[in-house]
Amino acid sequence: MAVRRNQRILRPEPIQWRFFTMLGAIVLVFCALIGRAAWIQVLEPDRLRHEGDLRTVRVAHDEVQRGNITDRNGHELAVSVPVQTIWADPMRMHENEGMADMRRWQALAEVFQTPVETLIARVEDPSRRFVYLKRMVTPAVADYVRQLNIPGVYLKNESRRFYPTGETNAHLLGITNIDGQGIDGIEAVYDGMLTGTPGQRRYRKDGQGRVIEELEVRQALLPQNVQLSIDQRIQTLAYRELKKAVSFHGATSGSLVVLDVHTGEVLAMANSPSYNPNNRHSMQPHQMRNRAITDTFEPGSTVKPLVILEALRQGIIETDSTINTSPGWFRIGGRRVSDMRNYGELTMAEVLAQSSNVATSRLALEMDFEELIHAYASAGFGNDTGINLLGESMGQLSHRNRWSDFEIAAFSYGYGLGTTTLQLAQMYAILGNGGVQRPLSVLAVDTPREGRQVYPPELTAEVLQLMEAVVSSDGTGRQARVRGYRVAGKTGTTRKAVPGGYGDEYVGLFAGVLPVSNPRIAIAVMINEPDGDTYHGGSVAAPLFSTVAEGSMRILNVAPDDISARNIRAAGFGGRYD
Repeated sequence: MAVRRNQRILRPEPIQWRFFTMLGAIVLVFCALIGRAAWIQVLEPDRLRHEGDLRTVRVAHDEVQRGNITDRNGHELAVSVPVQTIWADPMRMHENEGMADMRRWQALAEVFQTPVETLIARVEDPSRRFVYLKRMVTPAVADYVRQLNIPGVYLKNESRRFYPTGETNAHLLGITNIDGQGIDGIEAVYDGMLTGTPGQRRYRKDGQGRVIEELEVRQALLPQNVQLSIDQRIQTLAYRELKKAVSFHGATSGSLVVLDVHTGEVLAMANSPSYNPNNRHSMQPHQMRNRAITDTFEPGSTVKPLVILEALRQGIIETDSTINTSPGWFRIGGRRVSDMRNYGELTMAEVLAQSSNVATSRLALEMDFEELIHAYASAGFGNDTGINLLGESMGQLSHRNRWSDFEIAAFSYGYGLGTTTLQLAQMYAILGNGGVQRPLSVLAVDTPREGRQVYPPELTAEVLQLMEAVVSSDGTGRQARVRGYRVAGKTGTTRKAVPGGYGDEYVGLFAGVLPVSNPRIAIAVMINEPDGDTYHGGSVAAPLFSTVAEGSMRILNVAPDDISARNIRAAGFGGRYD
């Protein structure tokens, strides 16, 4: 026992460097944790907030339908209808074995009229969360897809643009793309008005799906409806008759415009050929062109009333003056200006009635030519009409310093300048409005925009009376007569320009105003490249003018101003005025 007490008890000495190493490591770990926590919560907290929001914050939208387009009487021309779109969530589909039963996918491909391989290729990537399978399907197709009950395939509410009037208003209204954005016509020009802003509600949900916090509520901005100046009754009449005329004469195309002479509103704007905006599978790009505002042509004899008006204004002639056109032709610088035959001595009314090139050429050569160009410009040639439609052409009106005598002569009967059907209608609306030019409008207006006096009112009244001779029994436009109404108009027939000169294709024209005693509407008709030997404006365009003008007077309930005319039917009576 003594030996044990004398023995020293040996204890292990701690290794100092290990202790401090562990202590330092622990301190570094704590510092790193504190630094990371400070970085996440103080310096860069947005990332975690974003991650949290992805799990708890939801956004709900209030869908807003596109605004309607109506005519001046409230008839709907373009509306949005609710439809459904088929979409898929590939990730959810692969998680729930949505591709296990290929019979369902085969049925889906058949109803979509799409190869099944194409549909499968769209959903092969399991990392994707959204892919369209078919946009804007019919209710029957949507119900069929719902019954297939394929995991990961869902339906989504959307809207589709529908045009009740079909091809009648296609060029004027334009179309929207598949996302409801206007890409042509009225749909594009007034896209901002027609498109509203969907409402949005952001809220936070807990793990049980309960709403625990409202984060943001944004009210929907409702779209506006657009009311056009178009009278659908006149528009339907104009398109139907234009389509028949183009087909009957074998023409390549045609346009017709009806204007309210007092307000500048467009009551009808029709083109043929047209297209059905509700069925775009067979739609061709050339069919979408609004020819009434895009296609230019030389107006021919339809501008002769302006030559007479300017000659009256410059004091070269009086309304009862005569001009000798014998022998029915003359030469200018080696080139020939001629009439259909030798008309001899003509009054101013007969100059228009017979459409004498010789007479108007001689008048143009006597007057101040710069003033004549100014008269053409005042009619709207070479400028926009103010209608605010996509693709409108300004036409062509040269302002050269030097003109040859033959160019001046040709200018007087409508060669050497370019115009559109709308511009031609505007010219006659100015004559019917007492020489006042107003900007044209395709929107219905409560108060007409302020006009500009471009021609003396007394002279325009005299020219209108002279133009009545055109539709007399001896005039070139006798087929444009309208029973019970006085008509002032002018025919036009021009050869189409080709490289190096003029070809063998023609443009038939007629433009006019009625009723003359109190003008209400102006109508311009253009028939492009009629087939066969019948191509004159008095034969192809004048009858169409008569039909549309007579129907428009009835639709607008305009009282007759020529009750002395024969064969006038009275409402409610079986007899006629004789």
